[in-house]
Amino acid sequence: MDPETTDLPTPCTSSAAVVDRLRRSLSSCSQLIQTGVDFRKSEQSLSDLVLFLNSISDSFVREPENQDLENASFQILTEIRLFITSSSVDQQAVIDALSFELPKTAARFACVSPRCMEVAQSIVDCFTDKCSPRDMLSILCEAIGSPRDAFTVPSYFAPLLSGFPKVFVSIRRRQFEQVKAAVPVILNALKAIVLDSDDKDADLGDIFHKANCIADSMKAVCLELEGKDNEKLCALLGLFVLQITALASMGIEYRLAHSSPLVLKLSHFLQSCGLSYLGLIMGTDVEKLLGIAVGDGGDDLVGCFSDIWLGASILVIWGYKSNEVALAAGADLVALKDELQSSRIKRWHAVGMLKHVLLCLYLPLELKKDAINFLLSIMYAKLSQMPNDENEDYSTYMPTLCSALQAIQVVIMYATDVILRKNAFAAFKELLADCPTSLRFDILRALIKDGDSSSMIAVLLDCVREEVRLESSKSPPASKVSKAESEGSQGTIFWSSSALELVELVLRPPGGGPPSLPEHSDAFSGSFCSQSLQIHFDQGIDWKKQQFRGAFQGQPGEGSQ
Repeated sequence: MDPETTDLPTPCTSSAAVVDRLRRSLSSCSQLIQTGVDFRKSEQSLSDLVLFLNSISDSFVREPENQDLENASFQILTEIRLFITSSSVDQQAVIDALSFELPKTAARFACVSPRCMEVAQSIVDCFTDKCSPRDMLSILCEAIGSPRDAFTVPSYFAPLLSGFPKVFVSIRRRQFEQVKAAVPVILNALKAIVLDSDDKDADLGDIFHKANCIADSMKAVCLELEGKDNEKLCALLGLFVLQITALASMGIEYRLAHSSPLVLKLSHFLQSCGLSYLGLIMGTDVEKLLGIAVGDGGDDLVGCFSDIWLGASILVIWGYKSNEVALAAGADLVALKDELQSSRIKRWHAVGMLKHVLLCLYLPLELKKDAINFLLSIMYAKLSQMPNDENEDYSTYMPTLCSALQAIQVVIMYATDVILRKNAFAAFKELLADCPTSLRFDILRALIKDGDSSSMIAVLLDCVREEVRLESSKSPPASKVSKAESEGSQGTIFWSSSALELVELVLRPPGGGPPSLPEHSDAFSGSFCSQSLQIHFDQGIDWKKQQFRGAFQGQPGEGSQ
């Protein structure tokens, strides 16, 4: 081992000395690789070169304000670029050997300054031009999949991501399989960047620009394929676009303004992937893409698409926000809302998709506001198109509706914006009213049973009380109803006969313990139950009285309400 190549530089090492040493190290590596006499020695020489370069980049991490190190970094990158583009380096074996290490090493120096990142990107471009695309695909994936903690910043990933478009379009065999193997690595790296970066990190714009370029290259490859491979790669592109949309929208309001141009660009891919706003907001297009691109046994691939349902919803919300975005997607928002307003089932599917927007912790408040407003706009169904289907079985939709209502509850309870909370509560009531009576009762019972907020449980019980009041107002007074009519109408008095079951659920939790309304349960239940029981008595229904007498006996305020 040459001692000259193993002595690590100090921060005060002059740029000229560092560049001179680098030049000699590159020449030594090149000669050893070209001769091919001693493979182990050439490997060691390359390893020493990488160690030397990494020590310089590590020094910058320790001293980010050191201008001498910035100058040295820029000159190092410039020297590397000159070496690999030199006509004297004409043996492919040398370029191939250096390609396994220098792209990643150059990316580390890209973190030093913008001009260093520019040169680092040109180095990656040189290797993608000169090396096998299949080899470079593996090299780039390894580089972005295993950065050191100190280099998990956008400027490290940007030069490496810039190499994927050129590699994708250069692959000539098994294109779908090659792209499919790289997509999870790319998306996992992008998600790590978004979640770890400062919300005001300007480099994120460049990162997502490169992600859009990757999508462009995938589309270009699609145009070269036919049959099943074309269909599968188009589906993979669609999933990639949905995931990128979700990641680009995460962040505070600063990032929201910067993601609009990107979403506009991404929306242009929807039609070529066979996607529509209706299919996206119902989730059917997402399932279709997964079935085509992933199929069975694709758990590893599915894992990188964890936010595609969110992305599908966000694309529609962006179209709702911006006519320009909707036009790019080839969508008609008026027709979309008419379709959802005229079909209860489609409307429920849409509500189930919007919960992903409401529950995402990383989305800006503005997008949640737009999601609630969009939900309200589709809930105002045309009365002439409301189905008379109280006897239909909608139990299969209960999990979707419950989870959507719980998502709206989160907004009601925790949103800091007063108008958003008000609109969320209006949406909550509209969605409840959209459910048939028996399903609405089951949903309220489930929400009360699973609720952990006493305030929200009180709101839910108040919804029940309002149902009782409305039902009572529609029924004729008991004095004007004959005994036969009273007995025949008991089956239609649904809420009056079922309300106490919900009150007992609160006062006597199935799992034991104190009532869900420990501070206000006595007064609330006294008021609620006297009103409910009075309705029972007025209708001649007294069979519930004995069943619940013990639960409410001696409740304060019962006699005075």
